[in-house]
Amino acid sequence: MAKPKTPYRIVWRPIAEADLDDIVDYIAQDNPIRAEEFGQELRAKVLPLAQHPKLGRTGRPGLPAVLRELVVHRNYIVFYRVLDETRTVEILRVKHTAQQTP
Repeated sequence: MAKPKTPYRIVWRPIAEADLDDIVDYIAQDNPIRAEEFGQELRAKVLPLAQHPKLGRTGRPGLPAVLRELVVHRNYIVFYRVLDETRTVEILRVKHTAQQTP
C-alpha cells in the first residue's frame, strides 16, 4: 500500500496577512464579531490547499504562470504559488474581486 504524501505547508506572506487584516478591519467598522468570523472563514478556505495544492486555477493572462488563484468567497480571491521542492503553498495576496489583480 502506498504511503500517503506529506501535506504541503501553507505560508502566508506578510502582504497577504496585511490584506486579510484590512478586510477584517473594514468589515469590523459595521460588525466586529462578524469581521473576526469572516477572517477565520477565509483562512479556513485555504486549508484544503495543503492536500490539494493545485485546487485553484492558474492565474489570469498577463500574470506569472506560477501564480494560481482560489476563489474563497464570491467577493474574495486568494492568489498563491506552489513550491513543490519544499512542499509549500505560499499565500501571496487576498483581493476583493473589484480590486486589480496583484
